[in-house]
Amino acid sequence: MMMNDKIAVIGAGMMGSAIIKSLLKGGYRGQITAVDIQLQKLEALEKLGVKTCSDNQNAVNNADIVFIIVKPGDVEKVLKEINMEVKGKLVISVAATVPLAYLCKHAPDAKIVRIMPNLGAMVQAAYTAYCCETNITLEEKQKIQTLLNMMGTCDEVDEKYMDAITAVSGSGPGYMSIIIEALTYAGLKAGLPRNIALKSAAQAVLGTAKLVLDLNEEPAKIKDMTTTPGGTTIEAIYQIEQSQIRPAMIRAIEEATKKSAQIREKLNLT
Repeated sequence: MMMNDKIAVIGAGMMGSAIIKSLLKGGYRGQITAVDIQLQKLEALEKLGVKTCSDNQNAVNNADIVFIIVKPGDVEKVLKEINMEVKGKLVISVAATVPLAYLCKHAPDAKIVRIMPNLGAMVQAAYTAYCCETNITLEEKQKIQTLLNMMGTCDEVDEKYMDAITAVSGSGPGYMSIIIEALTYAGLKAGLPRNIALKSAAQAVLGTAKLVLDLNEEPAKIKDMTTTPGGTTIEAIYQIEQSQIRPAMIRAIEEATKKSAQIREKLNLT
């Protein structure tokens, strides 16, 4: 589906800039306007051909689709400010933990979508989960999917899964960075030059992910494909399993999922 709708992105921080750059790399042909109170964030986007603005209402008034990429505690203020301008328009919220019901309460005449991408959007490799209010049409869902697929890949999910997706995928690059860093340090200890240790570690993680996704295989199958009797891989796996890395990861995700709900309750986002 080719699109040329005008898009306004409120909040041009790390994730906002990542989404804008992904859309541009993906060949998005419509006008994109970025809004942020920190002008230095907008300067880099202007060089890419993005229109910039410091007025939320003006940007939204001239847009067909609005991305809201602000902190959860700032969502109410932004929605109240643009409430009149978003009537009948697609509003895509990237604010973590903020539920559809809360968004709809403060923008009752908009078409609300909630998404959870991750930093992979910077390189068009994000996994983005999304859920929609009931008034979203099939055509509008197709538009949403087209936009999100420019950032990587996407799935529509039941909203009840969003806290867990935030923990597994939204925060995922943080965990994988620890894994890549650990592999790099291991390479350094084994005598590899730093650049080779880092590149080989990162590519191993990337390649493993592609094997799982492209071959549609379980991770255990990939592990078995790598492992030979009495070889180096089984020796390393034996050592890794003694570190209790699996329970540590499971506990981390459980706690991150709970934290998402706690943030929502603390900010009274109901």
